[in-house]
Amino acid sequence: MSEQSEILYVSEPNLDPAEFCRVLAESGFGATHGELRLNAMLRQADLVLTARLHRPGRKLVGVLRCVTDFSWICYVSELAVSASAQGLGIGKGLLYEARRQLGPAVAIALISTPNSVGFYEGIGLTRISDAFWLMREC
Repeated sequence: MSEQSEILYVSEPNLDPAEFCRVLAESGFGATHGELRLNAMLRQADLVLTARLHRPGRKLVGVLRCVTDFSWICYVSELAVSASAQGLGIGKGLLYEARRQLGPAVAIALISTPNSVGFYEGIGLTRISDAFWLMREC
């Protein structure tokens, strides 16, 4: 069995916020969101996909959280993979699972951190320059 076949990709609309927080921290996103915000982020997402190691214990190693209308576009809010599982194709697997569940008629968009641009280009996403950002105030 290959490394990739030992990864389970599933929709988890009721993902435990503590598990989500752990993966965010382990991926480099940090864990400064706070419990209330993490709960809201998960409960108000339209699509939450996870990557879990098949063994041992189905440990969560990746999360893709999205806002979508399931018809035209899907915005990826986070794509986080635990540092210990990076390089196993999990980020690519989560994006492909999103494409599989959404279908080919739904575009997928995301904003990359500067150090992840190469990853997204490397798996075939098209870079666009006309994105805009209004920062959170808190």
